[in-house]
Amino acid sequence: MRRSLFNQEHEDFRSMIRTFLNDEVVPVYASWEEQGLVPRSFFERLGELGVMGLTVPPEHGGSGESSYRFGAIVSEEVASATVATGPLRCHLDVVLPYFLKYATAEQRDRWFPQFTSGHLLTAIAMTEPGAGSDLAGIRARARRDGDHFILNGSKTFITGGLLADLTIVVARTSDEEDRRQGLSLLVVESDMAGFTRSGPMRKLGMHVQDTAELFFEDVRIPVLNLLGEEGRAFQYLGSNLPKERLGIAVTAVANAKAAVELTKAYVRERKVFGTPVAEFQNTRFELASMTTELDASQLMVDHGIEELDMQRLSPVDAAKIKLFATETQGRVVDRCLQLFGGYGYMLEYPIARLYADARVTRIYGGTSEVMRTIIAKSLNL
Repeated sequence: MRRSLFNQEHEDFRSMIRTFLNDEVVPVYASWEEQGLVPRSFFERLGELGVMGLTVPPEHGGSGESSYRFGAIVSEEVASATVATGPLRCHLDVVLPYFLKYATAEQRDRWFPQFTSGHLLTAIAMTEPGAGSDLAGIRARARRDGDHFILNGSKTFITGGLLADLTIVVARTSDEEDRRQGLSLLVVESDMAGFTRSGPMRKLGMHVQDTAELFFEDVRIPVLNLLGEEGRAFQYLGSNLPKERLGIAVTAVANAKAAVELTKAYVRERKVFGTPVAEFQNTRFELASMTTELDASQLMVDHGIEELDMQRLSPVDAAKIKLFATETQGRVVDRCLQLFGGYGYMLEYPIARLYADARVTRIYGGTSEVMRTIIAKSLNL
């Protein structure tokens, strides 16, 4: 279906991203998978192209772009190239918005120029071994000691946790009757004493994404590294969740579309009983159903992008979009792999990676069950 979301400026940007990925990423991507890590030079190169500073204010070397359309284009083109870029989306779409919204003038001057250049990478540490979707259950604790906080605790499943120079840690800084209160955002720098990391964690998919465990033992964090107001982290985290969930949906649809394109090319060439697989009715019906589901998902995602740009994407609508897009992705990629037959199970075929990578989108950013709970609450049942 025709999309009306993008203008010529967006398409020019898309062309630039596509050329960069095809020329500089696709040829070396196999080495990234072998190393299990995206090299820092990739982010620095994106800094040179202006991608890392798209939303950073001009006074700090960025473009000051408020529209999410450009970010969506990056995700779409990465998927189309059948590569992955590790923590890039998390850094730009999940973490950077907290700095943009809550950083003080001093913090902006200190960090933003390196954001823009791609020399400074970030992560956000919310999840703990006993606190995943239940953020109110966070146990990492930071007590005030003069002009410092002293942080103790651990975090797990942290995207970009090994590469990050700055990690926003959600920690409890006071005990309140309402568990959602008393949480704060503290920015931990990679060289702070008592801060250690382990990983990358071995995962089913997302093999170039450095997922880590983080440990904090009496880490002294200057009060100057408090992001926003003390005790308001729960409200801050909730305000950015719609964008985070929309970003997951954008990637889910883009990767599912890439799977369909791979499958179309394969079934045209592959023969069974002397006949191309593409000529069997089952193949045609399967692909027809998949493309229809993806068109519906794309319409939801595009509407979400428009709503986000107008600052009116609600948590409920974001939950609906993420739920529908990621569940569709799971079904579509599974059916695509089936059409590949045995070869789809071989890791040398990109469809196998797309299959493994797709599984987590129904888990991170809030599970499908959490999305259904959010939606159900809005029905006033």
